[in-house]
Amino acid sequence: MTEDAELRSVAEEAMDAGVEWLALAGAEWRERKIKPSGEEVTDADVEVEDRVSRVLRRRTPQVPVIGEESAAGGPLPPTCWLLDPIDGTMNFTRGAPGYALSLAYVKDRQPALGVIDAPALGRRWVTAGTPGPATPPSGARELSRAVIGITGAGAGNPRHKAFIGRLYEEAYRIRMQGAMSMDLVGVAEGWLDACICIGPKPWDVAAGTALVRERGMAVLGPGGRKFAFGSPVLAAGREALARELMARWEAQS
Repeated sequence: MTEDAELRSVAEEAMDAGVEWLALAGAEWRERKIKPSGEEVTDADVEVEDRVSRVLRRRTPQVPVIGEESAAGGPLPPTCWLLDPIDGTMNFTRGAPGYALSLAYVKDRQPALGVIDAPALGRRWVTAGTPGPATPPSGARELSRAVIGITGAGAGNPRHKAFIGRLYEEAYRIRMQGAMSMDLVGVAEGWLDACICIGPKPWDVAAGTALVRERGMAVLGPGGRKFAFGSPVLAAGREALARELMARWEAQS
């Protein structure tokens, strides 16, 4: 078994541990609490992170595990696992299906492998470790014909409101699903033509970034440069469309 195949096996085993526990968790685990940051969290977030992390540490003890609920801050190790135990917690607490467990293996500060599991949808996406398609991905090429996902806009930010209003006028449709990992899956699968993630944390987008890039599309940061962890915004899709989205965001200052 190659190293990549072994890492995928480890990642899927770890994700299974979280998904299987979550399927049996009672309603009391969904009770929402509010972090100091204002984000919602549940006991399920913490428990899933613990269960997934235990498998990763047992199978790959040399690789640090950085999870959303236990991250201490500071720079990321060049090689690590990045875990969002429940991306879209607000959906999860309300019984909506648009949430996912998101796990990525990062090598040399770039997402090299991604697993995203949406338990309520019964779907899992795993990078295959193969190059993207030789032909360009299908989908809209122009903003006026594109379905665009937006995540991370929150509420009450005048810049975000202005950007959404402008995009509402210029795009064919906009969608706000509430989970960055699922927006990136949407781009990879073609449900969305592109997406923009505002204020992405590394664990929010690492697995989805790996998946989108493997499908032959671009994941960009400010200035249309290749997205890197710590960037304040991310745009993904066909390269020209992702660049157009990023330019619209940067013009809205």
